[in-house]
Amino acid sequence: MLHRFRCAISNAGHDMLSGHVEVDETVFGGVRHGKRGRGAGGKVLVAVAVELLSPKGFGRCRLQIIPNAETETLKAFIQKHIKAGSTIYTDGLTSYPSATKDEYIHHGTSISGSGKDANEVLPGVHRVAALVKRWLMGTHQGSFEEDHLQAYLDEFVFRFNRRKSAHRGMLFFRLIEQCVAMHPMRFRELVANPKPKNEKQEFAVPSNLRNKAPASLDISVPTHPWRSALP
Repeated sequence: MLHRFRCAISNAGHDMLSGHVEVDETVFGGVRHGKRGRGAGGKVLVAVAVELLSPKGFGRCRLQIIPNAETETLKAFIQKHIKAGSTIYTDGLTSYPSATKDEYIHHGTSISGSGKDANEVLPGVHRVAALVKRWLMGTHQGSFEEDHLQAYLDEFVFRFNRRKSAHRGMLFFRLIEQCVAMHPMRFRELVANPKPKNEKQEFAVPSNLRNKAPASLDISVPTHPWRSALP
């Protein structure tokens, strides 16, 4: 049922971000040796966009899995989620100037040349990235598969963008509204890697790990005073 809700969220129409928007990428995945950041092996690259409010604070966000951080990929993400004419703030990645050319006002800042930490240059995207990772590790205990990650990201965006709603019941109403508008989905459409029906996985539980009644509840032992018959 939760995946049905997430599918309804991901298929619903969304207003585009506008105004001043930060854009960056982050990686999802366990701790592994080797290259860090962009291009890290065995991890998932996710694009992040966050509205900046005046004089301070953050507005709505968008999260989307992307295959790489090349110009055409980032351009497609930006055009899909950010309204043309908006001002976009990024780091010094060379893909961004071409990705935002002609349609957006772009301000890029080299992290290494600024003398500041990345979370100081782009506080919005780093705050959202930290929150979603903490949410996945806390609420979901980190038990998600790469094939289902986008669905979890969509759920987080739905929650984050409505975090200041004065009428909490409207969140439930909007979710049900989206579920009603959503086309029916079968189980095999919800799961990323469905197993054939004839493939069963047996789990043998060792005898020493099986649930047993505590010794104090053993009715065959007459020595327990609470088991003695009343006079």
